[in-house]
Amino acid sequence: MIVTVTLNPSVDKVYWVETLKVCQITQEEFLTRALRSSTSAGGKGVNISRFLSAFGMENVAMGFVGGHTGHVVVRYLQEKGVTTNFCWIHEETRINVVVIESGRDHSPNLINEHGPRVSDAEVERFLRRYRRMVKRASWVVLAGSLPPGVDSGIYAELTRIGRDSGAKVVVSAGGEALTRAIRARPYLVKPDTREEKLVEGTSLSSTEAIAAAGRHVIEYGVELVVISHDVTGDIAITPEGVWEIHAEVQTSEFRNLVGADDAFLAGIVYRLAQNAEIEDALRFGMAAGIASAESEKKICEDRAKVEAEMAKIRVARA
Repeated sequence: MIVTVTLNPSVDKVYWVETLKVCQITQEEFLTRALRSSTSAGGKGVNISRFLSAFGMENVAMGFVGGHTGHVVVRYLQEKGVTTNFCWIHEETRINVVVIESGRDHSPNLINEHGPRVSDAEVERFLRRYRRMVKRASWVVLAGSLPPGVDSGIYAELTRIGRDSGAKVVVSAGGEALTRAIRARPYLVKPDTREEKLVEGTSLSSTEAIAAAGRHVIEYGVELVVISHDVTGDIAITPEGVWEIHAEVQTSEFRNLVGADDAFLAGIVYRLAQNAEIEDALRFGMAAGIASAESEKKICEDRAKVEAEMAKIRVARA
């Protein structure tokens, strides 16, 4: 069983527009009409749980939820077949907005709220629940940003608890939370580089820099590091070497990149949990990410589509 932890989930509103107009002068009204829209539960761990359930893998989604939007998140996941075990908090779960312009589907505009403030008592309540749950887990995925009030060391603490319970721990985060988690030796690290192209203070400006940053993380005892290189390529680093993963697809085919990176990681975890070799897991993960990018839905739930994409994925030792 896999446990996913999303400490700062969201309700995601996606709007497709012909053109995103920007007001240049003061006027009474300025309106951009959406061609269509969608609403779904969001957050990295939430998206990963959605993928795992669609592919028949038992998982439990944990984290913090609150208010009306918290109920939206829980109901959405349960309708997708995900078992939920969230900790309810006093403040309201955040709403994130995505605007996608026609012809620029590969460059979505994201506006993310910081999220609700979480109290120390709420964190302690979650930790008690988490300690009980991970005793049943073979894998734990800790993913996404931290809400206000939560210490940046929480992923490190959750990693240690997971490892002590015998689970393999995956961390997908950025900044100080990632830096501190790495020192707790999770099994797999996928840095979130959306805000800063940095890992451990190293700029990810080239393939060589990415490989060097990954090797530095491996030195702490991490078994696998996966770092995004560009929209159709990633680099994986293990103690045994470096792999380049590349999708031979046209970005003009992309319809919605939001969630594609989470599908990529979910695909990797899905195959590793089935004891697949790393190369196979990387290929399947990239196929899942590309299939999601080519779908208007955040997460592609069509197994046949993902498997068809695998023929377009190249994984090679660097």
